[in-house]
Amino acid sequence: MTRLPRWARTAYDLLVARRSALFDLALAVITTGVELGQLFDGDPPVGVIRVGVIPVDVIPVVVTVLVGSGLLARRRAPLAVLIATCAGAALLVLLGYSPGGAPVVVALASLADLRERKLSLAALVPTALFLLLASISSLPIPIGAWALGSYLQTRRRYTWALKDRAATLEREREQLNQLAAQQERTSIARELHDIVAHSVTVTLIGVRGARDILPTEPQTAAATLERVEANAEQSLIELRNILGLLRTPDHNPSWRPQPSLGQLTELVTGYRTAGMPVRLELAGPARPLPGGLELSAYRIIEEALTNVLKHTAPTQVTVTLLYTPTQLDITIENDDTNHRRDLLPSAPGHGIPGMRERAAVAGGSLDARPTTHGFLVTAHLPLRDAQ
Repeated sequence: MTRLPRWARTAYDLLVARRSALFDLALAVITTGVELGQLFDGDPPVGVIRVGVIPVDVIPVVVTVLVGSGLLARRRAPLAVLIATCAGAALLVLLGYSPGGAPVVVALASLADLRERKLSLAALVPTALFLLLASISSLPIPIGAWALGSYLQTRRRYTWALKDRAATLEREREQLNQLAAQQERTSIARELHDIVAHSVTVTLIGVRGARDILPTEPQTAAATLERVEANAEQSLIELRNILGLLRTPDHNPSWRPQPSLGQLTELVTGYRTAGMPVRLELAGPARPLPGGLELSAYRIIEEALTNVLKHTAPTQVTVTLLYTPTQLDITIENDDTNHRRDLLPSAPGHGIPGMRERAAVAGGSLDARPTTHGFLVTAHLPLRDAQ
């Protein structure tokens, strides 16, 4: 499509901005012309001078032009303009002329269009009676003018309501998009935290353990370092997947790592290899769960074990999964009789809040609290497909 020159666009914008003023000017000129035509259509009153076939009298022409010019103010003061047009029509009748009432009709329609319905109805009755008694027009003309103005007002308000509704929907859509983006960022942040915290903690513990036994048990130290290497490689794969998710415009969920509860044995084995005495217990008939619920359960267990490894030196850690008909109960309990809380220096993190968020997203709840012998984390995740 050919682009308009700048001057043409400027002229168009100016024309649109002045459209109402131009319309009012055209309406006033046309109405004045129609009224002058009606005014001098027929026999002139006594004393009116003819120029050719057109009767000329300065007073009615001036009155008509002034009344027609008053229509330019119809948007700002429609009631005052209606009164002025009626007064001008009455003056012309007293002078012996027969005005057509065009300015009065236009002013009445403008009042019905621009002001409240009660005011225009109150003005309709005396205006119609005046036009009828002055033999200017019949009742249907002012009534029709009022009906036209009321229709224009209703249509304009309906259009405004549609535009306002469209603007509201657009704002709501933008807010929903922002909320969805924030939720996606929060979800990705949780994934990054879980992956990095787990990987770094296991790696540090494994490297320290290998360093301690390297002089006396080099083969065991080498095996430990191999497991640390494998864990780091897997974490790098998951981090690449997360970065791929961030770079993908459509946020394809297939990029997201999706560990399941079937990998809990491998997870527990990794922590046990890192030196943490942990055992896994399953109670109740296990069954397939929705992917989102499995991911939440897995990440809660992973984060709880990572916190135990970072902050305590437990003699025993027990992970229990209890399947009931309506929910999955998860318990991670450690017996920290040594009360060592300084294994790895760390600032206040997002581990427990992150676990609570995951439980809340799944529609469940999570409690984390110290006990007399250690620390206890319990999560209750509802099974939405339970009968």
